[in-house]
Amino acid sequence: MPLDPATLYGTPNALASEYSRFRVGERLLLTGHSHQAWPDRAFEGQRAAFDDAALLVDDKWERAFEKAARVRAGFARLLGDREGSLALANNTHELLVRFLSALPLLGGTERRQRPRIVTTDAEFHSARRQLDRLAEAGVELVRVAAAPAASAGERVAAAIDDRTAAAIVSTVFFTDAGIAGGLELAAEACARHGAELLLDAYHQLNVVPFSLAGVERAFVVGGGYKYCQLGEGNAFLRVPPGCRLRPVVTGWFAEFERLEEAPSGGVAYPDDPGARFGGATYDPTSHYRGAAVFDFFAEHGLNPALLREVSQHQRAVLCAAFDALDLPLALIDRDRATPPERFAGFLALRSPRAGEVCAGLREAGVLTDHRGDELRLGPAPYLADTQLEDAVARLGEVVRRLA
Repeated sequence: MPLDPATLYGTPNALASEYSRFRVGERLLLTGHSHQAWPDRAFEGQRAAFDDAALLVDDKWERAFEKAARVRAGFARLLGDREGSLALANNTHELLVRFLSALPLLGGTERRQRPRIVTTDAEFHSARRQLDRLAEAGVELVRVAAAPAASAGERVAAAIDDRTAAAIVSTVFFTDAGIAGGLELAAEACARHGAELLLDAYHQLNVVPFSLAGVERAFVVGGGYKYCQLGEGNAFLRVPPGCRLRPVVTGWFAEFERLEEAPSGGVAYPDDPGARFGGATYDPTSHYRGAAVFDFFAEHGLNPALLREVSQHQRAVLCAAFDALDLPLALIDRDRATPPERFAGFLALRSPRAGEVCAGLREAGVLTDHRGDELRLGPAPYLADTQLEDAVARLGEVVRRLA
């Protein structure tokens, strides 16, 4: 039965009892931007994976593939995608590598060489490190400023030319939760110059409603570790309809439907766009867990629109509590100029001593993290307002001890 958002703000939070194994009502888990707690339903899925393996042994795969199909369908719903096709993998880096291997970056005879990638200076490490290594190998890497986020797509678009193989950009930046704007301009520029567009939607999925409007031809990468509560091993790559790319890094699942045929002289790829990016044998436990959690969200009406409403309320609670502390702004502050609707699912507080503040919070019983000088406070729909206020009060104590 769908929940009234107001029931998620009081004490106890109406959802907290569904997360008893993570003890969310007893702990101050401001880790919602990184690793949200799993509902108890996830444990049932995990146990079912073991039971099927024990009962069916190698015949378990028919059931495992059914779970994988449900996970694909769950991600497709969050993307609002009825035309594309999804490839699954353990993590987004694996999928990024398959995508990059399909591009004419450093040679190849299938298409004219395009040795250039356009990205931003605020991409998550899975992309940032890999792109840095490609730059060492000779790929021309162009980084544009992610800030201000509202116009990031304009700067990406302006940097794309006929030598560009792809543009890779987040829809929400992991550093400060800024929502990237103008991505339709980047999509238009890619189409005009014959480049691919890859959007990293990990920090948007299931906390800010996602739309493919204006970016229908984009690849989209993301996963379930953060706001989807699916845990590890649930990443996806949305492949646009009609894609005929041939990844060099390719697994035998990409020819799964033809395994009984004698090998031909070349490497064949399926017509299904997502299947072209298929991997190989994997641990299906994550998909059992993921399918169970997607069912849990559907049963409770936890859709992106409701979760966005809850997230904006919780972020406002954190902001109000932080402002009331009246802490030294030279030591810790937040962005007050950007409208609240331009931020996604967490509150970033800038501090030259963010690492020390984060460590002090952990000692005080508040779990969160920091990236550089940004302390990230991530609420989640199972936390009550009083828990958020308690966490910020402890933040004030930690900062005052450092002052």
